[in-house]
Order: sequence, then structure tokens, then C-alpha cells
Amino acid sequence: MPDADAAHKLDAIAAELYALPPAEFTAARNARAGLAAPELAKRLKALRKPTVSAWAVNLLARDGQLADAVELSAALREAQDDLDAAELARLGRQRRQLVAALAKQAVGLAEDAGGTVSAAARDDVAATINAAVMDAAAAAAVLTARLVKPLEAGDIDPAALADAVGGSLPGAVAPPPRDDLAERRARKAAEKAAREAERLANEAERELARVDARRAKAQERVDHVRERIDDLRRDLAALEADERTAVEKLDAVESERSEAAAKARDAAQASERAQQALDDA
Repeated sequence: MPDADAAHKLDAIAAELYALPPAEFTAARNARAGLAAPELAKRLKALRKPTVSAWAVNLLARDGQLADAVELSAALREAQDDLDAAELARLGRQRRQLVAALAKQAVGLAEDAGGTVSAAARDDVAATINAAVMDAAAAAAVLTARLVKPLEAGDIDPAALADAVGGSLPGAVAPPPRDDLAERRARKAAEKAAREAERLANEAERELARVDARRAKAQERVDHVRERIDDLRRDLAALEADERTAVEKLDAVESERSEAAAKARDAAQASERAQQALDDA
């Protein structure tokens, strides 16, 4: 069997095996190896059991749901080459939304197939899909639907990819041919977005100026009220001092009155006694 045919047959069988739940993989792989020719059987037995996260991504690839991610990866690379900041920002938002949606779908496919996907495995699913969006070689590996373990963007090299795929590893997916009409439309859309962003920025500046004017008036009012409060506090302090002085004077007068009242009572009593003595004479 020519090498190309052997590799093709191995990849076809591997793709079927990697669609099975990981718990069923080893038994199914050994069964297929037992029916194969010696050389193919040896290569089949060398296939490693996939992690749950890799299996979930394989199901997504088999379901044909990764095409958008591959197209976006090509657009990201082109935007990076052109140093188009606005387009990069837009595609970055689109990438995060797409990765989150595809990761959720992959987990759903795995759970529908009877698997249990842990929180850590969910993170690995998202990281693998993100790697496929960010790197053409990773996208090619993911699209085989024969992943053995998850991938991570920023750490992609041929050896790592070969170790992450069961069977042969195809070359990187070529970006789609440039479409001049699509580029012109994209440029017009970017220009429109830039104009809208500039309009919104100018409007925001005007609104800020209006708010600053209101803030200045409010601050002026606060300062005036605080000055009045300070004046009133000083007036209150002066009045309280006057009150203390008046109270002290009142206390002194009250003391004098008490003494005068006592003298008046003594004098009245003395007058009564004198009058009594006169009447008795």
C-alpha cells in the first residue's frame, strides 16, 4: 500500500475513532487495529486517547461549524499585515464572540453525546478554538477533527501540532483569494465606522463641556453656601458668648435679689414686732 494511501486510510479511521467518546476510544481503536493489515494496525494502535476537550472540538469540526473561525483567522492575519487598527479592533471583538459561541456549541455537542465537560475542559475548548482563529496551522490541525489534546494560541510550532493530532497533519489552510469588491466594501464600511466614531467623539466632547459648565455652577453654589455656613457659625459663636455673659449677669442679679429679699423679710418682721410692742404699751 503506497504511503499516501496508507496515510489517507489511517486518517479516515482515526477521524471516526476520535468522534467517539473518550471512554470508548481505546476499545474501538484496538478492534479496528485487529482487523487491519499489520503496518496499518501498528499505526492505529499508536493513536492516543483524546482528552474530553479535544473530543468536544473534534465533534465541532465534524459538524462543520469551524468554517467561520477559519475565515476570521485569515481576515485577522490580513488586518495585521495591513496594520489596520480599526479593522483589528472590530475583528478582535468578533473573534471573542465567535470563540465563545463555538465553545458553547462544542460543549453542547459533547454533552449530547453523553460526555461530561468540566469547567477546566470548557476553558481548554475555548483556548483551542481561539488558537485555530489566531493561527493558520492550528486551524488546519483543528479541522482534521483528530485532535488528541487541546491547543493554545501563542505556543504553536510544528512539533506541538504533530503531537496534538492523531494521524497525519495537513499543511496550513490557505487564506481565501482576495476579493477586490469585498475589500472596497470593507474599506467603505471602515470609513463609515471611522466617521461615526469621530461624530460620537465630538458629541461626547460637547456633552462633556456642557456637564463641566453645570459642574462649575454647582461648585460655585456649594462654595457660596459653605461661606454662608461659616458666617452663621461665627455669628452663632458670638451669640453663644453673649448668652454666657448675660447668664452670668443674671446669676449675679439673682444672688443680689435673694439677699435683698432676705433683708426685706427681716425688716418686715422687725416692723411687726415694734408695732406689737407699741400696741402692748
